[in-house]
Amino acid sequence: MILGNLSALSEFKLLGFSEISHLHPLLFVVLLSLYILTLLANTVIAFIITSDNTLHTPMYFFLTQLSCLDICYLSVIIPTILENLMVGTVSISKTRCAMQMFFFLFFGVAECFLLAAMSLDRYFAICYPLHYTVIMSSRVCRSLVAGSYICGTAVGLVHTLLTFSSPLCGSAIDHFFCEIQPLLDLLCGNTLPSEIQVIVVAVFAILSPFLLIIYSYVRIISTILHMASAESQQKAFSTCSSHLLVVTVFYGTAGSMYLRPKYSYCASVDKFLSLSYSVVTPLLNPIIYSLRNKEVKGALKK
Repeated sequence: MILGNLSALSEFKLLGFSEISHLHPLLFVVLLSLYILTLLANTVIAFIITSDNTLHTPMYFFLTQLSCLDICYLSVIIPTILENLMVGTVSISKTRCAMQMFFFLFFGVAECFLLAAMSLDRYFAICYPLHYTVIMSSRVCRSLVAGSYICGTAVGLVHTLLTFSSPLCGSAIDHFFCEIQPLLDLLCGNTLPSEIQVIVVAVFAILSPFLLIIYSYVRIISTILHMASAESQQKAFSTCSSHLLVVTVFYGTAGSMYLRPKYSYCASVDKFLSLSYSVVTPLLNPIIYSLRNKEVKGALKK
C-alpha cells in the first residue's frame, strides 16, 4: 500500500541549495546576471553570423546552432533555480519534472553531437581543403544538425520514460532541478538496472561523440605538423583552437558528472558540477569564440 502510494506521487520537492540558505540572495543575483549575460552573448553571436554574409560558412552555421542550443539548454533549468532561491523548497509536478528532464537531456545530448559535427567540419577543412566545399555542403550541414537533434530526442525520451515508469520511494529531490542522479536515489528496490542505463546512455551520448572528436583532432594535428611553414601551421590551428577549448570545458564537466560510479556521488559536488556545465559553459562558448576568432571580432566591429 505504501509502495503504491509513493509510486503514484503527483509531485516532487526540489530541495535546491537548502544547505546554504543564507547565500540564496547572493546566488540569485549571480545566477540571474549570468543568465542575462548568456542570453545576450549568444543572441549577439547568432545575430552577427546571420547578418554578415562573410560568415555564412559551415563553421559559423554550426556556431549559430550552438548558440541557440545554449540559450534553450540554460532556459530549461534557470527559472526553476531562481524560483528555488526565492522561495526555498519548490514543489514541481511529476509531468513538469519529466518534461524538464527530457528537454535538459535533449538539448545537452544534441550539443554533444553538434560539437562532434563541428570537429568533423574542422577535420575536412584542414585535412581535405580542396574538397571541403563539396564535402561540407549545406545539405550535409543540415543533416548533421538534424542528426544531433534526433539523437537528443531519442536519449531524452528513453531516459525519461524509463525513469518515470519505475516505482519511486520518495518525493524529495536533493537538487535544484530534475537531474538524473538524484531521481535514481528515489527508485525503489534494486537500482542496478537504472544505473547501468545511465552508464549506457552516457557512453552513447558523451563518449561516442567525444571519441569522434579525439579522432578528428588526432588527424588534424598530424596534418598541421606536416605543413611546410610555421605560418600555415599557426593559421590552421587558430581555426580550431576555439572549438577545442569549448569541447574541453563541456566534456570535462559533463563527463565527470555522468561517467562516475554511483557510490562516488556527493550531492553538493553534483550541484557544483551541474552548475558548471549547465550555467557557466553556455556563457563561456560565445566569449571563447568571439575573443579567439578574428572574423567574429571583425564582424562585431562592423
